[in-house]
Order: sequence, then C-alpha cells, then structure tokens
Amino acid sequence: MTARPGDPALDRDHFTYSIVIPVYNSEALVGQTVDRVVEVFTTAGLKHELILVNDGSHDGSWDVIAERARLYPQVTAINLLKNYGQHHANLAGFRESTGDFVITMDDDLQNPPEEALKLIDKAMYGHDVVFGKFERKQSAGYRRIGTRMIGMINRRIFLQPTDLVVSNHRILRRDVVDRICAARNAHPYITGQALLYSSNRANAEVRHEPRPAGKSNYSLLRILSLVLTILFSYSSWPLRATALGGFAVAGLSFLLGGFYLLSALWRDTRVEGWTTLVVLVAIFSGITIAMLSMIGEYVVRTLDAVSTRESYHVSEKVTG
Repeated sequence: MTARPGDPALDRDHFTYSIVIPVYNSEALVGQTVDRVVEVFTTAGLKHELILVNDGSHDGSWDVIAERARLYPQVTAINLLKNYGQHHANLAGFRESTGDFVITMDDDLQNPPEEALKLIDKAMYGHDVVFGKFERKQSAGYRRIGTRMIGMINRRIFLQPTDLVVSNHRILRRDVVDRICAARNAHPYITGQALLYSSNRANAEVRHEPRPAGKSNYSLLRILSLVLTILFSYSSWPLRATALGGFAVAGLSFLLGGFYLLSALWRDTRVEGWTTLVVLVAIFSGITIAMLSMIGEYVVRTLDAVSTRESYHVSEKVTG
C-alpha cells in the first residue's frame, strides 16, 4: 500500500519498521542508542524491530548489543566476522530486516532517534526514499570536505538531483531495500544504490547532534577509500579519463617524434638531445604504467563482482 504524490498521507501505524544500526567501536554509546530507539518507537506505538550489526569492533561493543538483544524482544544483534565497512554492515542489516520500511542511523546518538519519526512522516506521502537533511551537521572540517566530494560523485554517477541532499540517516521502502539486497554487488554503496533503485526521493529536515563521547570512526583515509570504491565500482569515468589522457599524450608524442624527424632531415644530428630523450621516455613510461594500473584496478573489481565470494560473513547472531 503506497501513496502517490498529492494523495493524503498514509497512516504510519499501519506499517512495520526496521531500524538498522551499524556498530563500530561504540561501547560507550551504543547501549544508550538502543535504549532511546526502543523508547521512542514504543512510545509512538509503532511496530518495529532493531537490528544492530557489529562491524568487527575492537572494544566491547558486541557484548553491549548482545546483552540488549537478550533484554529486548524486538532487538537482533549480528556479529560480523571482521570489519567490512559501514555499507556492508548496512547490507547485512537489510537482509535481516522484515519491516515495510527500513531506517538507517548511526550508533553514536548524532542521529537522535526521535528524528526518525520525521523521516517516517515524510515517507507517508508516497516517497520510496527519504534522506535526512541536517539543520546543521556536527562534524569535523575534513568530513564536510569529504561530503562535498561524495556529493559531486553522486550527482555525476547516480544522477542525484541538485535539490536533494543525501545522508546516512534515511528511510527506504521495502521494494527499494529488496532491489539493493538482490544487487549482489561486491562493494555495496547504500546511498548510491538507494538513488539508483528509487523513483520518488525527498528530504526531511532533522537534527544532527554533537557526538556525546569519543571521536568519529570515519577518518580521512576511510573517506578517500569510499570515494575510490564508488569510482571504480560504479563508474567507468576514471578509465575513460585515463584513456583520454593517454590519447592526448600519444598525440603529443607523435608530434614530438615528427618534429625531431624533420629536424634530423634538415639539420645535422647532435647528441645534445640526450636529456630530452631521457625525460620524454620517463614521462611516457610513467603514463603507460599509470594506465595499466588503472586497467588492473578495474580487472580486480570485475573479478570481485563476478565471483561467488560473499561481501561479508556473520559469525554470531543473538535475537530477543
């Protein structure tokens, strides 16, 4: 049962909701996050389940969420074999979920659980994906730069509308979640896939709170790794850009070769061009190696995509 744009809003009480939370080194905060999520959805009278996916934490996060799963009947705790990354953890939660809508949020209370109700209310107007639009994002400067970089990639590769803001705090309708789960991509990117497999996206303005304790697990290196994963897994743009650069360098080398050939015909040859020769050989060899490396990266990604290897493995699960 879905609403079309312009129709009256659906009744949110008629649906079930799965809240998926990837957990990584959040022993000090994840327990509070679980308690608040359960309190908010229970108070609102919404049928819900909470799926916590421990993504190879090195602290006691697994013990905390396993204890909460034994305490609350609507909570499921999944322990992944090792650290696979946030998007793999979200995918594991998606495949475990059963709700009509799936909500994703962080494990550190920067997404206040009560703000998820705003996403639900917006989705009741027929939107198949609703992204939280933060009134003011509480994060480090390098993360804001990384967000802009990823936003540029999303607009180019996944055709993100210019008036749409994406974030990890979102709600997805079951049909969109099913398409993401069926994709079997070796390198899942939930935000991009949500854009690919939906047709009626929207924003809901939500709060983004400062992290109460500790620091973000998303380092600059992780952001750059995500950018490279998106580029190489979902776009041929790097390959085409490199090929274009290769053609340009090849054309330049032909021009230089023709110039030196004509010079040799009209002038006496001298050994003074040794430095130029060495420099040109070094430049062209370096570009050739770079192009081969780029092609090799695509070959690796292709092998990952066509292999039967799972993108993550579950070592333990605790249900209420």
